Formats: sequence, structure tokens, C-alpha cells
Amino acid sequence: MKNSFNEKILEEAKNWIDTNKSVILATVIETWGSSARPTGSKMIVNEEGDFFGSVSGGCIESSVIKECLELLKENKPFKKIEFKVSNESAWEIGLSCGGEIAIFLEAIN
Repeated sequence: MKNSFNEKILEEAKNWIDTNKSVILATVIETWGSSARPTGSKMIVNEEGDFFGSVSGGCIESSVIKECLELLKENKPFKKIEFKVSNESAWEIGLSCGGEIAIFLEAIN
């Protein structure tokens, strides 16, 4: 079964790349407990901070966008980030419900 929303995300990524924007693809690779988005959910972020798609909710997505921009700034090809309820900032970033999530960030071209 095809996921048309993920196809739209990749089409938008291609549009950004065609206009010479750097793009990071964020993909949910693991979840545990309560999670706003399932494994395989995707989001793209460009160097201007524009984003399309979703990997979680509010505060977590803000952190993901920040991590994507850092990845671009550092000119690194990929990074895995995790948000766990045990993190000191769990309440601040929206994991007070007890969930955990791992997201893989990768530069695409």
C-alpha cells in the first residue's frame, strides 16, 4: 500500500532541491508507549526552517527542526535523535505522557 502523504513530502523535497535548497528528511524509526505519529512518519526541513510533514507534535517537532538546522550547519549527512520520558526536558518537549520516539535525520539531494 502506498502512502500518498509521504509521496507528497518527497515531491516537496524535490521541489526544494530543484530550487537549490538544502533538505533534511526526518523519519520516525522507533516508538514506545504513547506517540503522536507512527513509525515511518516523515517530515522535511530546509535551511530556511520551512518544514512539511509531521513526525510528532508541537514541542518535539520544534526540537526536530532545530536539530535539522544544526545538521545542515555542521554539514553532516545524518544523525539519530531520541526523545525519552527519562530526559530532564521530557515535560518541556511533550513526553509527559510516557512515550519515547527515535527519529533519523538525513540530508537528501
